[in-house]
Amino acid sequence: MNALIGKTPFFRLLLPVITGIVAGMLFSGILPASLPLSLIGLSLILLSFLILPYYRYKFRWVFGAGTCLFLFSLSLYQFRQCKESTQLTPPGYGQYDIGIVLDIPEVKPRSIAVNVKTAPPGEKKVVLYLEQTDQARRLTPGDEIVFLSGIVPFRNFGNPDDFDYARYMWIKGFSGSGYVSGNDWRKTGRKSKNISIMALQVRAKALDFYRSFGLESDAYAFICALTLGYSTYLSDELNTAFRVSGTAHVLSVSGLHVIVIYAIINMLFSFLGKTGKPFVIRQWLVILVLWEYVFLSGMLPPVIRAAIMLSIVCLGNILHKRGITYNTLAAAAFCILIFDPFYLLDLSFQMSFISVFGLLYFQPKLNILYSPTKKVVKYVWDLFTVSISAQLAVFPLVLYYFGTFPTYFFLTNLLVAPLTGVIIYATFPSVVFGALAFLKWNAIDFLLVAFNWILKNLIEVTLRIVYISESIPFAQISDIKISFPQLILLSLLIFAFTRFLTSRGFRPLIISLVALLFFQFTTTYETITRTAPQLTVFNHPGVSEISIFHNNKRHFINIQENNLIPHPEKHILLLSETTSTSYHSEKQFPVDILILSKQSSFDIEQLLDLFHPAMIVLDSSIPRYAASRIVRECTALGIEIHDVAEKGAFSLNFY
Repeated sequence: MNALIGKTPFFRLLLPVITGIVAGMLFSGILPASLPLSLIGLSLILLSFLILPYYRYKFRWVFGAGTCLFLFSLSLYQFRQCKESTQLTPPGYGQYDIGIVLDIPEVKPRSIAVNVKTAPPGEKKVVLYLEQTDQARRLTPGDEIVFLSGIVPFRNFGNPDDFDYARYMWIKGFSGSGYVSGNDWRKTGRKSKNISIMALQVRAKALDFYRSFGLESDAYAFICALTLGYSTYLSDELNTAFRVSGTAHVLSVSGLHVIVIYAIINMLFSFLGKTGKPFVIRQWLVILVLWEYVFLSGMLPPVIRAAIMLSIVCLGNILHKRGITYNTLAAAAFCILIFDPFYLLDLSFQMSFISVFGLLYFQPKLNILYSPTKKVVKYVWDLFTVSISAQLAVFPLVLYYFGTFPTYFFLTNLLVAPLTGVIIYATFPSVVFGALAFLKWNAIDFLLVAFNWILKNLIEVTLRIVYISESIPFAQISDIKISFPQLILLSLLIFAFTRFLTSRGFRPLIISLVALLFFQFTTTYETITRTAPQLTVFNHPGVSEISIFHNNKRHFINIQENNLIPHPEKHILLLSETTSTSYHSEKQFPVDILILSKQSSFDIEQLLDLFHPAMIVLDSSIPRYAASRIVRECTALGIEIHDVAEKGAFSLNFY
């Protein structure tokens, strides 16, 4: 660790930045202290310059402490600004607000989702679900609209196995969402002209241009995601196939794709040579064109990250310090996090940097094991080491977030990764000749048709490989999700044991064995304290869904309506029709939990003539207006009630 810190100056700068972000996230009370801490840090930096030369070496830590404290406070301040930008002010119902469309509208089954940034002084990023109209479909990035305000914060369904959508949108910088009918919004006719909007407008034109290639829907969606990072057109089946086969990384523009683009750009300027002033000019031209591609892709965060890293590599080439190093990686992370601390919480950011770190850490160690001499064998071995290195690094992170792992990732990537690179190369001439098609020259038309045919067949082969890989038995290991402490322990185990295999020192072995011991301890503890199976009424809007939830999975059971639900300790009755209220009984039927479903005409007083429930549960199939009425009636009568649509899923242990 000391060697790593000593050889990577930016790593020393990155540590206080990450520490400040984590501190701001865990201890919100420390956020207001950013200003006094920054003043203390600047004072220490100033003091270091006032120390007499004789004592400067002895007190050299003063400058370092001041720099660390200043960066810590700066990241705290930036985190506070980002957090405040996502906090939704009380909505002014009945009032109109102005906003700028930030991206291409996305057509949903019942609405059109539009990302909008509201006008000052609020300036919040929100998602508007517009009624499906031709006017809504024609919206483009930069359009200014006026709409009836009614934004509410994001809210999860409250089911035990749900994706934390509210946190995901918070990390993305969005404050809330709201539905707007066709009569409650209009375009003002004005357009925004900032650079990010212009980039998105260019990407929208590029997406339209790709349609001229004559590709099928899946092929068109794939090429849009591969080269421009636009994944909205991808079907659920295609997404699932890439995820299960272990090739999901090719669906989003990442470091791999940008490196291929970088190689193409570098090749175009290769005539400038490898030495002298022409070489320096070549590096600056590569940086310029690379950032033009960033602009074309809509300035996506993963592309910006990769472009920053490769730009640093180009600057290193000018200074005769070549290649991506730990310091390059730390410098790119530092530049990104100092401006937007929320990226530290972004899964894409974590995966991309950890995978590159894995390449830097594991690949040299794997190359020591075997050095092939034949080109074909070397090519396969290099693909193997790259794939294994990246997967080893992100393996704990994948288990933590998804609890799954693709079994045949190496074999699939051995075929898909080279094809992906070839497809990106093949797209370049298709774009060039497509742009020149207006000349109406027969030669250009012939070349355009030829390259479009090549591109189409390459994509079809790639998609076929992915679908076949997905269909192979045991293509994915699932249900192995780990906790955050286990994530840290498993990562420590992998990196320390790899270090032991190459250095033969005892310290890495001891660290890896201790990590393994504690990992086993946490696994055993979780097994012993595992939650009992639960009868759960899930929050599924408009649908009645009651299942057994166990081991983070839903186990569907056949539950008859208007009948008792078997339970070892409780009397639970599911009632889904109101005809029972026509019956009369001299004695109330004892019920612990009464679940009301589907109907809007339940009358609580009539139900109490028949039943004496300790609690009433409303599932999410009951209309909202009826649920609100029933909640008011139960509250007035002093009956405990749980509205699943408002409070989230209702769960009850079986023992």
